[in-house]
Amino acid sequence: MSVALALVLLSACGGVTCPEGEVLSDGACAPYTAGEPVEAEVTAIHPGVSWQWQLLGELDLSVEVEVFDLDLFDAPDDAIAALKAEGVVVLCYFSAGSYEDWREDAGDFPESSIGAPLDEWPGEWWVDHRDPTVREIMAKRLDVAAARGCDGVEPDNVDGYANENGLGLNATEQLAYNRFLADEAHRRGLSVGLKNDLDQIPELLPWFDWALNEECAAYEECDLLAPFTEADKAVLHVEYVDEEADGEALADEVCGVGPDLDTLIKGWDLDAWRIACDAR
Repeated sequence: MSVALALVLLSACGGVTCPEGEVLSDGACAPYTAGEPVEAEVTAIHPGVSWQWQLLGELDLSVEVEVFDLDLFDAPDDAIAALKAEGVVVLCYFSAGSYEDWREDAGDFPESSIGAPLDEWPGEWWVDHRDPTVREIMAKRLDVAAARGCDGVEPDNVDGYANENGLGLNATEQLAYNRFLADEAHRRGLSVGLKNDLDQIPELLPWFDWALNEECAAYEECDLLAPFTEADKAVLHVEYVDEEADGEALADEVCGVGPDLDTLIKGWDLDAWRIACDAR
């Protein structure tokens, strides 16, 4: 069987799968070499920072924090301007590893790049980040972040290789993509945080300026984040509750867990409600 035919058959089964150490490039698997990170002067975020993460609802700008993480597309211009006028570091969230059917640029994604649905997230599917068009879309999103005045970006869903993605993504390709995102952010003067993807922290630490983690305490894996805090890079950490009434009890359990994490208790919808461990 020819290599070309094998790739076609693999693609028909839900995605081309390359062996570890190789990435899909121009329709064929090729060896991958990381290269060096793009260096840039960006706004540093160190352990011990106060922060808020709000993606839904009317933004509550009254919370006194040093860092505010909000949605790249949905946050109003005046909210970003108001935060920056107060000296708050503004981080902008976007999904870098999934297709969301409600986003304004959803029509730009090739149909062939859309993979399996994300569990429990209606309207969202894993996306093939090896596709050049997908990378162009993400580069444009970074342009938007820079133009809107974001100081940094939080690219989400950057661990597709570890999920049932329906695209045949491997760990090496994830490393290549995550480094691509970090380099492109730095080229625009934006700091960039590594969202989850704990298993690849050792390889990705030189590229990323801080981290955002969800529920490392619940999964007993917070120690894996130590390389960030040991490098004086903040880990913005969240543990979730189903009911706000349960927040204080959970805070009693998780505040102070892990290696100098900056921990919030939040609800799953990521509205304004929060319990900050540093304020207790």
